[in-house]
Amino acid sequence: MTAPADHQKVLIVDFGSQVTQLIARRLREASVYCEIHPYAKAEAALASMKPQAIILSGGPESVHEEGSPRAPQGVFEAGVPVLGICYGEMTMCEQLGGKVEGGHTREFGRAEITVEKTSPLLADLAPVGEDETVWMSHGDKIVAIPTGFEVVASSAGSPYAVIADEARRFYGVQFHPEVMHTPRGATMLKNFTHGIAGLKGDWTMAAYRDEKIAQIREQVGSAKVVCGLSGGVDSSVAAVLIHEAIGDQLTCVFVDTGLLRKDEATQVTTLFREHYNIPLIHVDASKEFLGALAGQSDPETKRKTIGRVFIEIFDREAGKIDGAEFLAQGTLYPDVIESVSSSSGKAHVIKSHHNVGGLPDFMKLKLVEPLRELFKDEVRALGRELGLTDAFVGRHPFPGPGLAIRIPGEITPEAVETLQQADAIYLEEIRKAGLYDSIWQAFAVLLPVKTVGVMGDARTYEKVLALRAVTSTDGMTADFFEFPWEVLGRCATRIVNEVRGVNRVVYDVTSKPPGTIEWE
Repeated sequence: MTAPADHQKVLIVDFGSQVTQLIARRLREASVYCEIHPYAKAEAALASMKPQAIILSGGPESVHEEGSPRAPQGVFEAGVPVLGICYGEMTMCEQLGGKVEGGHTREFGRAEITVEKTSPLLADLAPVGEDETVWMSHGDKIVAIPTGFEVVASSAGSPYAVIADEARRFYGVQFHPEVMHTPRGATMLKNFTHGIAGLKGDWTMAAYRDEKIAQIREQVGSAKVVCGLSGGVDSSVAAVLIHEAIGDQLTCVFVDTGLLRKDEATQVTTLFREHYNIPLIHVDASKEFLGALAGQSDPETKRKTIGRVFIEIFDREAGKIDGAEFLAQGTLYPDVIESVSSSSGKAHVIKSHHNVGGLPDFMKLKLVEPLRELFKDEVRALGRELGLTDAFVGRHPFPGPGLAIRIPGEITPEAVETLQQADAIYLEEIRKAGLYDSIWQAFAVLLPVKTVGVMGDARTYEKVLALRAVTSTDGMTADFFEFPWEVLGRCATRIVNEVRGVNRVVYDVTSKPPGTIEWE
């Protein structure tokens, strides 16, 4: 078993860019272990991690303004390769003797950089004299680079688009290689980690599984763990991993909110009790949740109500388990990123239904979050490593508030039943068409809008149902799925014919850029 301390590591110093986590994604795709730490805590992280390479992220600040973030000086004295990205390049220049100014022409979006000099950072990319497509996002401009640096590539708006001090192995790029809009950005990052820093890429999901099992055993000891099981991929993978580590010391509590998809409660209880033989307490709390939500229409109020009632019920059930000292959650890295800014620590109202920032004071349980460092696709890979079937680990994400955020306005039992029926038809038709695995997430939304329609010889005045399907890799960004019209036609026809209360179906083609909340 490979211990965490034995991994070759990269420290990512975060200056607040909304795509910092994508740097980690690209490195993990190349099997490189990395950790993101805010610039204010980077000095401590540098001392504890002892990384083999350091990456300075982008950020929204202006380097030339007083009080703007800086990298710890130890970053440039550690004797390891350093790559500055966008703001990271600017603060590197400013701290090492260069100069950055504002007030110049901004450069946002797709751009072409011209390679002027060979460098290992651009190995296997455009040769000298030719262009490479990148994605720019900056308003300030580097006007002087530090002694020892040379220009490797430039663009019309950035004379120092790529710079390098090959002797010290310091590099800076003005664009974002981590985003998909820089087509060969992953190659640049791998050139830095594998070619320049000499990393082997020793971080695998098999190693992660073994490490987490060892960590869970060490953290928990002989105590009991209670897991908040939702039936989704995240909490289920967490439960199976913890069960593999400590066996029957784990008890899962499945709180049925009454806001799940059709027949999901039965599927969850059958899967865990009969297939995995994991101790499971099933609590049917649908009446409590629907009662607490009665009369509420504000989406944030609904989220907080669901979170409050869930914690109350879960705490009540957990208190019945003798010796329970730990609470297991399927918290993922995107939950952490979206709940608390990694650079400022300021809370954002996005994942308000998750307890990723800690537990209420009245709960005396300590947290076990074995998936906290992973993105969704990595959780799926871990699930396969644990022996879960593709049919299970490939399930679409389903948010904690369930159908409550798919029913804008007041939640009623009738609205829940209507949406459950329509949602089930939608997913059934997607599976029949062989499209389920091509879609990241698909769901139906019961809109608080009525339209006049004619069905047969009668006029109707009923609800509008919206269908949504998106593609994504890690859940941080998403784009709408381009449905074949015949499939959408079948979905709409079946829903209007089979679900009472709906007379019109529409398809949503909104994309989800980084940092936006779920549509509700």
